[in-house]
Amino acid sequence: MKPSLADLATFVSIARHRSFKQASVELGVSPSAVSHALCQLESRLGLKLVNRTTRSVSLTEAGRQLHAQLDTVISQIDHAVESVQPFRDQAVGTLRISAARQGARLALAPLVAEFLRLHPCMRIEIHAEDRLANLVEDSFDAGVRLGEFVSDSMVAVPLSGKVRFAVAGAPAYFRDHAPPRHPHDLLEHDCVAYRFPTQERPYAWEFEQDGQALEIGVNARFSVDDMDVLHDVVLHGGGLAYLYHEQIREHVADGRLALVLEDWLPSKSGFFLYYPRIRNPSFGFRAFLDFLRDKQNRSASLPQPA
Repeated sequence: MKPSLADLATFVSIARHRSFKQASVELGVSPSAVSHALCQLESRLGLKLVNRTTRSVSLTEAGRQLHAQLDTVISQIDHAVESVQPFRDQAVGTLRISAARQGARLALAPLVAEFLRLHPCMRIEIHAEDRLANLVEDSFDAGVRLGEFVSDSMVAVPLSGKVRFAVAGAPAYFRDHAPPRHPHDLLEHDCVAYRFPTQERPYAWEFEQDGQALEIGVNARFSVDDMDVLHDVVLHGGGLAYLYHEQIREHVADGRLALVLEDWLPSKSGFFLYYPRIRNPSFGFRAFLDFLRDKQNRSASLPQPA
């Protein structure tokens, strides 16, 4: 009996990733299904194609020969299938995105709302979490983080311009405390600090002025791993906090929060959608990327303020 095209495609994915788990993610099946397909293929060919241990996956000489012949053929089949996708009326499918909470709220949510209006057959799952997810192992199509946290090995698409940070406190706090004039003054203040879920120590506050960069490990009597909770504590007079400017813009405008050390606050690279380099992204994911790039091009063509 001849081997099936599905089993051959599974073997190519295993050979490409040198991983049963990553092959299962790419193919959208369970690791056990990948293992079963390989066993079927090896049985039908009467050849061992893959050497597998608990720590590594490698190809036998027969496996290397078969992979060299099949890789181009399977890619051509994939391209042939993809070539007819534009004849479909609409993109269909589900995208799973792991996003930093503020990235999801400030940068991703408005774009997702517009994309779903344009593509009513698409679905998007946003997992808002500040833990840095492993996109392949956790079966995500993409992630959203500040540019400084995106690996150079990923493809990155900008979602926002540079982001600004702010140090802010409530009027109730400033009735009992003089505003700091220099970042070092923060060591004498009650501060509310953000702590990454994977770290024990709170995030150090970053400042810059006239080429001088500072990191202040503030006196944090309260720390939390959620920026929205941080924001609420500050609103109730709990101390000063280092927050996204856009996150508190409305409360600054209505006087519920006041800014300090504005001349010391740097801008950062902005939020990016990032994803592994994949040969054949799904039609739905490609539609989302095209949508983001179109938004980026239209924004770049608008007149910039003087």
